[in-house]
Amino acid sequence: MALSATGCVNKGTVASSAADPERQSIDEFNLGLDAVNHSNFREALTHALRAMKFDEKNAHATYLASVVYLGFCNGLRGFGDPDCRLPDAEKYARLTVKLAPAYADAKNLLGEILINEQKYPEAIAVLRPLTTDPSYGSIHLAWANLGWAQLKGGDLDGGIVSLRNAVTQPGFCVGFYRLGIAYEMKGDLAAADVNLSNAVGGECANFQDAFEERAKVRLKLGQAGPARADFERCKAISPDSLTGLRCTQALVGATP
Repeated sequence: MALSATGCVNKGTVASSAADPERQSIDEFNLGLDAVNHSNFREALTHALRAMKFDEKNAHATYLASVVYLGFCNGLRGFGDPDCRLPDAEKYARLTVKLAPAYADAKNLLGEILINEQKYPEAIAVLRPLTTDPSYGSIHLAWANLGWAQLKGGDLDGGIVSLRNAVTQPGFCVGFYRLGIAYEMKGDLAAADVNLSNAVGGECANFQDAFEERAKVRLKLGQAGPARADFERCKAISPDSLTGLRCTQALVGATP
């Protein structure tokens, strides 16, 4: 999810722009951007909402609010976090697209939110045009979300095609992870293992969900030792996350 400031500002400039609501809105957005980049989501949301009060047409602020609401869903408690409010994330993503129809990242974000809300046909309708938008510099993200929506919506073959387009981007770990799941669903465990291995390579060595999924695939392949090693790695990355707890349980239930 891309965030970009509309103008650099330091914290000391907020008071100096009190007579200019639009400037204040920009300042608050920049403070929110700094907060979200440091994973201070509640502080980021406060600044995003303030920015919208100063300028209700600030599309960067509405986008930031949507990112933050979705970000709460990606924490340790996942969708069980009481701050995870997908309807609010959708509301602000839609408002961003309304305010800035050419804001491709906002459309991709809206598609991702709709997937999480299990609104797969709506997500596909939003995401498919992005995959052919020559102005969108992150087209692999659109392909990955489109493929995920297709997969979740029951179009396995269509999802695989889209996800294969996504992983033409080198080192795109999420794309490989989702493609691995798609092949696992199709019953091609060898291809699933290859793609999930790509999902934990290079800079994605801490991709916890991918280690968990590869462990499951390797169990199906009869590779108990490598599967256990993947569960161990999964647990070590973040033992208190929902994924980490599942991997811990898998190890407890595994045969020594």
